[in-house]
Amino acid sequence: MTNDSTARIVAGLRDWIRDAPAGAQLPASRRLVAEYGASPVTVQKALRRLVAEGLVESRPGVGSFVRAVRPARGPDFGWQTGALRTPRAELPRVAGPLRTAPPEAHALHAGYPGPDLLPERLVRTALGRAARGAAATARPPAAGLPELRAWFATELADATPTQLSAVTPHDVVVAPGSQSALASIFRALVAPGHPLLIESPTYWGAIQAARQAGVELVPVPSDAHGPDPAEVERSLRETGARAFYAQPSFANPTGARWSAERAERILDVVRAHGAFLVEDDWAHDFGIDAEVVPLAARDGAGHVVYLRSLTKSVSPALRVAAVIARGPARDRILGDRAAESMYVSGLLQQAALEVVSDPGWRTHLRRLRAQLRERRDLLVAAVGDHAPALHLDVVPPGGLHLWARLPAGTDAERLARDCAADGVWVAAGDAWFPAEPSAPYLRLTFIGPEPARYPEAAGVIQRAVEAQSLRSP
Repeated sequence: MTNDSTARIVAGLRDWIRDAPAGAQLPASRRLVAEYGASPVTVQKALRRLVAEGLVESRPGVGSFVRAVRPARGPDFGWQTGALRTPRAELPRVAGPLRTAPPEAHALHAGYPGPDLLPERLVRTALGRAARGAAATARPPAAGLPELRAWFATELADATPTQLSAVTPHDVVVAPGSQSALASIFRALVAPGHPLLIESPTYWGAIQAARQAGVELVPVPSDAHGPDPAEVERSLRETGARAFYAQPSFANPTGARWSAERAERILDVVRAHGAFLVEDDWAHDFGIDAEVVPLAARDGAGHVVYLRSLTKSVSPALRVAAVIARGPARDRILGDRAAESMYVSGLLQQAALEVVSDPGWRTHLRRLRAQLRERRDLLVAAVGDHAPALHLDVVPPGGLHLWARLPAGTDAERLARDCAADGVWVAAGDAWFPAEPSAPYLRLTFIGPEPARYPEAAGVIQRAVEAQSLRSP
C-alpha cells in the first residue's frame, strides 16, 4: 500500500512540476499529507524519488523546489571531437562508489568511512602542527619525508620474521593515495600490452588503473577464500605474466582473507615463475575478527610489492600511501612517481605522520574495531531479516563491505537505480569484475551514517528485487 501511495504522489507532483516554472516551491509536506491521505514518511519518500530523478532540489529547513528540467543551451564544443581523436585507452566514467548521494538518501554505496569513524581530533591537531612547521613551505624529497618512510618501514619490519631481511626506509616510496600508487606500480612492472593477473572480482580502481596503463588484464577467479593457487600457477604459465595484483586481507569487495597456508602456496607459485605479487593492503586498519599479517612480511627477495594507504583510516583529506618495493622495481616506481607528480605535499605527509605517531592513534583503532563489528553485524542482520533475496557468501572478518549475491537474472545496475529512486544508494557489483560478471551482486557498505536505518534500507532493496522479478518476462 505504501509503494502505491508513493507512486501516486510522485505521479501527481510530476504533473504539477510540468506546468510550474523553474524555482517554484512545491506544496508543503503537511499539505501533501492532507491532499493524498498519506503519512509524512510516504510523502518524504516521494520527494526523495523526485530529487533522484533530477526534477526537484531539496533545501533543508526551507523546502523543495522545481529544478530547470530543460537546461539552457550552452556553447557548442563539437570542434573538440576532431582535436581529441580516439583515446589511447577507454576513459572511465566516475565510478558508482564515488558518486555523491543527496543528503536525505541512505548511502550504502561509498567506500570511505564517515566522520564519526575517523580520528577527527587527531587530524585537526596534526594539520595545525604541520602548518606551523617547516613542512608548510619546504619541498620534500621525491620518495617522501624520511620520518614517514621510516614509520611505514618499521610497521612492516615488526611483522617480518627474524630470519628474513627486513625492509628499510630506502625501500619506501610515498604516493598521493593508493589509486595513484597503483597506476605507477602497473606502469613500472608491466609493459603496455603485456598481461597482468588480477583477482576477479577485485577493487574497481585497480581495474581502471590497469586499463589506463594499457596492460592486458587476465582475470583469476577468487571466492570467499581467495584464488586457487593452482589457477594462479596455470595463468602465469599460460600467459607468461610477471605480475599478479591481489588483496589477501579482507578483499574489496568480497571480504575474503587468505589463510596462511594458501598465502604461502601462492607466494611459492609467484617465486617459481620469477614474478611479482602486488599486495594491496587497503584494509590494514580495518580488522574486525582477525588481524592483518602482510604477505610482504614473508618475502625477503623482492617478489612482493606492498601497498599501504592511510587515506581511508586517517582522513580522505590526507591522501597519503606508501609503496614498499626492493631493487630495480623500487627505482622504476619512484621514477614514475617523480615523473607524474614530482613529490607528495610535505604538509599532508607531516600531518599523516603526526596522526599515526600519536598515542591516541592506537586508542582510535581499538575503538574503530568495535564500531565496525557493531555496524557489520547490524547490516548482516538487516539483510537476513528484511532482504532474504540477497545471499552473503561470507561475513567478512574485516574490511568495510558486504558482498551480496542477487537472484540469477537480476539487472544489478537497474536495481541500483531503482533503489536510489527510493532513497537508498547501493553499488552494483559489475564494476568489480575485470571481465563479465560471474553473477549479479551488490556491494553494501556498513560505514555510512544512520546504522539504525539498515532494516529500512534492506527492505527497499528487497522490494526492488521483487519488483524487477515481476517485470521480467
